[in-house]
Amino acid sequence: MMLKTAESRRRTEQHDAGGRTPDEAARRSGPITEPKHMRRYILVVGVLIALAVGVTFGIMTWNNPADTGSRPWWLIVEMRRDSLITIAVVAVCHAVSTVAFQTAVNNRILTPGIMGFGSLYTVIQTSAVFLLGVGGASALVGVGPFLLQMAAMVVFATVLYTWLLGGKFSNIHIMLLVGVVIGGVLGSLSNFMQRMLTPSEFDVLQARLFGNISNARVDYLPYAIPIVVAVVALLWVRSNTLNVIALGKTNALNLGISYKRELIIIMALVSLLVATATALTGPMMFLGFLAATLAYQFGDTYSHRMLFPLAVLFAYTILAGSYFVLRHIWDAGGAVTIIVELIGGLVFLIVLMRKGRL
Repeated sequence: MMLKTAESRRRTEQHDAGGRTPDEAARRSGPITEPKHMRRYILVVGVLIALAVGVTFGIMTWNNPADTGSRPWWLIVEMRRDSLITIAVVAVCHAVSTVAFQTAVNNRILTPGIMGFGSLYTVIQTSAVFLLGVGGASALVGVGPFLLQMAAMVVFATVLYTWLLGGKFSNIHIMLLVGVVIGGVLGSLSNFMQRMLTPSEFDVLQARLFGNISNARVDYLPYAIPIVVAVVALLWVRSNTLNVIALGKTNALNLGISYKRELIIIMALVSLLVATATALTGPMMFLGFLAATLAYQFGDTYSHRMLFPLAVLFAYTILAGSYFVLRHIWDAGGAVTIIVELIGGLVFLIVLMRKGRL
């Protein structure tokens, strides 16, 4: 009996003011729970920054025919700088929108492309060539058409989200299903019009339907960059809300989140980012999926304030690396979707096979 009492007293003395044992006191919850985890996160970020800087330096200086440091050399560097800014804007749009979208729908395989943004872009481009001929493609070049395409995609997505999430359906799975069906209908309409085109018109159209860095013009950037910065800042401020929404609808409601309102706001912000990226360079289905999946694997955290930068670094490195290989080694222009879709599609199949479900 005396031994039992002494053992009980010793255990009581070891408890802190909160009644926790030393092991429990050392344990904490947070985005990074161990120093080893933090070191690995910093290492991954450091490696990605080094790769991004290396690829950026390669794009700006590789195969520059002018003498290093001369005025013609700097003029060529400045021309390539615009492509790098476009790559950065598109990478931010796809990475941040995909991470936020996957949190909202509580699924790490689906991407915003499932809502029919790419199909709507294809219909707009195909309709212009179908109705106006080869000159229709050039009619969609310029700040005005760029902003109109963005507005059309944002209005389409906002009406869809508000109707399906705010009405009597109020079901995110129905919204996704309707998005898939609308994307299929728009795709069929595009295919029908493409069959009516002449070979020369079809050739011009195909060049615009590939996601291509060369599609973006410098005069688009002063309009696109402020929009992207503002939307990313709003999503960054809502990072803690996204962390709670990731727990699921029931837990989010129990923790005091206005689930439906937050979902509509997040979807509207996601649609702005995807519309900007698609209007700039064309559809890229797997870039966001690839960046988000790698960020989940290497970040190993639920915190969106740690996932967003990691996903952006992955997206920029992949996109800039693809552009460097295609532009400066294979001399194949800036049609980066050739590499991005190939690698992204393979990763998607691997993830799908491992999970065994959508």
